[in-house]
Amino acid sequence: MTVFKGVYTALVTPFKDDKIDDLTFQTLIERQIENGVHGIIPVGTTGESATLDDGEHWHLFDLAIEAANGRVPVVVGCGSNDTKAAIRHMEMAKKAGADGALVVAPYYNKPSQAGLIAHFNTLANAVDLPIMVYNIPGRTNVDIVPDTMAEIAKHPNIVALKDSAGDPSRTVLHLARIHKPFSIFAGDDHLALAFAAYGAVGCVSVLANIMPKECAQLQDLMAAEKMTQARALNQQLDPLQRALFLEPNPGPAKFALSIIDLCAEDVRLPLVPPNTATRGAVQTAMIASGALRGN
Repeated sequence: MTVFKGVYTALVTPFKDDKIDDLTFQTLIERQIENGVHGIIPVGTTGESATLDDGEHWHLFDLAIEAANGRVPVVVGCGSNDTKAAIRHMEMAKKAGADGALVVAPYYNKPSQAGLIAHFNTLANAVDLPIMVYNIPGRTNVDIVPDTMAEIAKHPNIVALKDSAGDPSRTVLHLARIHKPFSIFAGDDHLALAFAAYGAVGCVSVLANIMPKECAQLQDLMAAEKMTQARALNQQLDPLQRALFLEPNPGPAKFALSIIDLCAEDVRLPLVPPNTATRGAVQTAMIASGALRGN
């Protein structure tokens, strides 16, 4: 059975003149792998999936899989509020050679819990590809509750949960109900330590775009149950992992990458670059966290 664990970077999508910057994207992936991340996730929320057309989606699948070259798992964003569209993404992911699909709960439609079960079972039956379910009620306006997650997880292709519901203690409820090897990932950097304490085995990280080595180290320390060192490292990273969400993601993350000359800060509308106050806060946090040297 496929088991995902560790830090999986929720990759930004770099743009140049509103087009995907292929070279920069693959260079960013190389930096991630060189610094020890355990997996990568292109074309998720951080990758601005909502403003990418199907061709761009699938092009990013190909670029990421080519750049990773089998060195780390590539779990590609395939979610949609249209079940048939999600199946198309998963079919292309399978064809491209992805290791898994990140599938968010359908947004805007507000399906019932029965609808969620039907959606994920339909996807898992349609394409033989491991699925990481993504629960983020703040964006989708629907919560995959533990009993529903347990029902979904009965399917052999449902292997992991990215939990951005904001309550690390629910990890206990999930694990008590799911009777097979199953990976729970923190969906928020600032909660990674708490999720690990309850039994999560990884984090889908925005911060890792900027500080991949440290984010990988944090997960390694927690996996080794070296919690004193993990708490100290988390405390170091905390200013930046909070500053990156002062405005909608990935605006602050792309600004941070631009400061260290890794990526242009361009985002697609309706997102806009962060304001002056956020830019100052991000730069200050980068210094405090060790991502940037102060003057």
